[in-house]
Amino acid sequence: MPTTIEAPTREELVQRAADLVPLIRKHAAWQEENRRLHDETVAAIEEAGLFKLRTPRRYGGYEVDTRTLVAVATELARGDASTAWVTSVLWIPTWLAGLFPDAAQDEVFATPNARVCGTNSVGGTAVPTDGGVVVNGSWHFISGAHHAHWQEIAAVLLRPDAEPEPIMALIPIGSMEIVDDWYTTGLTATGSVTTVARDVFVPSSHIIPMSAAMIPQGLSQGNADSPVWRTPAALNAAASGVGAAVGVAKSARDEFFARLPGRGITYTDYENQSEAPVTHLKIGTALMKIDQAEFHAYHAADLVDSKAASGAEWTLEERARVRADHGWAARLAKEAVDIFASASGGSSIYRDVPIQRIARDVNAMSLHGLINPDTNTELYGRVVCGLGPNTLFL
Repeated sequence: MPTTIEAPTREELVQRAADLVPLIRKHAAWQEENRRLHDETVAAIEEAGLFKLRTPRRYGGYEVDTRTLVAVATELARGDASTAWVTSVLWIPTWLAGLFPDAAQDEVFATPNARVCGTNSVGGTAVPTDGGVVVNGSWHFISGAHHAHWQEIAAVLLRPDAEPEPIMALIPIGSMEIVDDWYTTGLTATGSVTTVARDVFVPSSHIIPMSAAMIPQGLSQGNADSPVWRTPAALNAAASGVGAAVGVAKSARDEFFARLPGRGITYTDYENQSEAPVTHLKIGTALMKIDQAEFHAYHAADLVDSKAASGAEWTLEERARVRADHGWAARLAKEAVDIFASASGGSSIYRDVPIQRIARDVNAMSLHGLINPDTNTELYGRVVCGLGPNTLFL
């Protein structure tokens, strides 16, 4: 039954995430080896309530603002990039579920701590039938599918008397086939597998036009007055996920300083790396880049939150700026990690030294289509120059 609870403060949620860092680090190597999150990691995040930050309050969720998402993801990524990535990515389709008719939400959130995975990339077709549609297709890069209860999918609705229309649908994960094809060099523990639908029936109550998410203009009465569901889907995704980039850079910082005491610089007279001017220059530069990445992360979050609170219409420049902020946070985080990795010496390439995994993870983050710094910077620049955007994901 729907129920409303008092949400913890931002400070309380961030502290819960920080308290999980030792456990997350403990399982990080196992998770990479097994290409998915450890059950104990998932259970701990669930117990801390961090999967329901974007669950509607009437279902026991917290409906937190975007700044809180950034802060929590940053702490989780200090433990492990993949853990923060999965948690952040699950927030996004869980938020999308809040745009669906309330009948669909009643079913999705009937499961306590319901987790929804998904993607905005069209990967299949939907053909009308009595009471709904029949869906066929496959969707790639579905982070957290191993731990989800539902999947949000994007498909093309094919009707004999109308133009093809992109839609989104909610499907129980048990109705999807999971293809274990996630063999990657970075973000390996995210388990971002391929999922397949074969003649899956989806009732009409579990379908919305994709435009309802992009505008957004949800079909939910229960969430209609909440500012949380006033943000275009692509911008919600950008601001929800940007904290993981900042956190992984802070993880590299932590790992570097943990190994620094007593380390020399091979083939030099420096018995202590910490005494070398080159170390001072590199570390000072890396720390400033982390600060700059954090600025862009919170700039995006604050813009999303302020627009949602006011209900004011988004300008194209504001939309593009959120995407640019995400790209620059990722770029600066990667540059900071690269500096820490290059200053970590030859022994850092061993698999039991976390810095090498951190470097591979942040590289994988920066390659994501919605995060890629060059793509997002170009988008922002062309909009500022008066040209139309070259993407629908704004």
